Amino acid sequence: MGKSVTLHTLGCKLNYSETSTLAGKFNNKGFDIREYGESSDIFVLNTCSVTDNADKECRQIIRSVLSRNPDTYIIVTGCYAQLQPNEIAGIHGVDLVLGSNEKFKLFDYVDGFEKKDLSCVFTSPIDEVTNFDYAYSSDVESRTRAFLKIQDGCDYNCSFCTIPLARGRSRSQDIASVIENAKRLLDTGYKEIVLTGVNTGDYTFKDGAGKTNKLIDVLTELEKLGIPRIRISSIEPNLLTDEIIELVSSSNSFCRHFHIPLQSGDPETLKLMRRRYNREYYRDLIYKLNSKIPGLGIGVDVIIGFPGETDERFGNTVDFLTGLDVSYLHVFTYSERRNTHAVTLPGRVDMSTRKERSAILRELSNKKKTAFASKNIGRKHSVLFESIKEDDFIYGFTENYIKVRAKAKRELENTIHDFKITEVNTPNFAEGIIPE
Repeated sequence: MGKSVTLHTLGCKLNYSETSTLAGKFNNKGFDIREYGESSDIFVLNTCSVTDNADKECRQIIRSVLSRNPDTYIIVTGCYAQLQPNEIAGIHGVDLVLGSNEKFKLFDYVDGFEKKDLSCVFTSPIDEVTNFDYAYSSDVESRTRAFLKIQDGCDYNCSFCTIPLARGRSRSQDIASVIENAKRLLDTGYKEIVLTGVNTGDYTFKDGAGKTNKLIDVLTELEKLGIPRIRISSIEPNLLTDEIIELVSSSNSFCRHFHIPLQSGDPETLKLMRRRYNREYYRDLIYKLNSKIPGLGIGVDVIIGFPGETDERFGNTVDFLTGLDVSYLHVFTYSERRNTHAVTLPGRVDMSTRKERSAILRELSNKKKTAFASKNIGRKHSVLFESIKEDDFIYGFTENYIKVRAKAKRELENTIHDFKITEVNTPNFAEGIIPE
């Protein structure tokens, strides 16, 4: 009988897509892929290191797996493995630690998956992290959405962020491969492709003829394929160009939805964060988007508890977001990260205050999400339905990213239907009907 393997992911959709690629490599070699929580011969953990809690969760998961099955061969990769390999190797029972360059060459570093007394560590210096590997993942079992990696790494220098230290310089997949992989996903049955990367808007690839392709070039080519739905996972505000806005506004494929990081609504905090825009630029962008694309869904990333965030500065963020015409917030609590500039800044915010401020913004997000969905009551949207849940409802997302549910019908799975929103019960989903 062949060996079994379990793979588990922490962090962003990009990590999920890469774990899916690793699973494919195991599958091609005849390994039995098992679900997380099941016993297996090998356990692969793809880590995140965006917060201290992510690091702690990684260590807890490793110890939990080993407590249930001490003979499991443990492989740890991802951002935490790149940044702190020796810290992970110091956990008794870890067998192999792989950095960003080594992740997709896993089988080059393993001989038989036999446990040894000491961990083996293989990580390249960050300036040598140059690999680019195609990766995608399915969002649900019914193969509705695929997250397609088109870019990796980041050349920005935000003061709070370790991603450039973990993933290296910005690099992109060649445009021909992006198109080829998108076609493959379409042929497989996916109805929606979500373009993902560390800094997706920074997509840049110089082809053999010397032409420099940017994100708009990729989007233009993808639109020609007739993919039912395409989304951009996240895009920096300074990289959301008029060309991209015009394409999305006129396209039948691109979803009316953008996720645009803000991080702070306070001018001084934005400067300390080393963001590449000010809040006036951001506010004007949101206004332009809403005027150009009616019904647009807009998500916003925001960090609370950054060093120097006084009550007044936090109030500036709350006031700015309250007046912003967006549909939801992703709220992150600032976490001190080694080797970042922010960790040296004065004005540390205590954890209890961070939790209070996080709760305030999460409540604001719920209000915005409910208000946005309520504005869409009576309107007809296209919904990609996913899989039937245990509560006997089927869920899906509108093109402008409102989560909806309908009475379960098996034939709705992985199909796109017109849907009329009739009621908003909670900030988590809306209800409605499929018009006859």
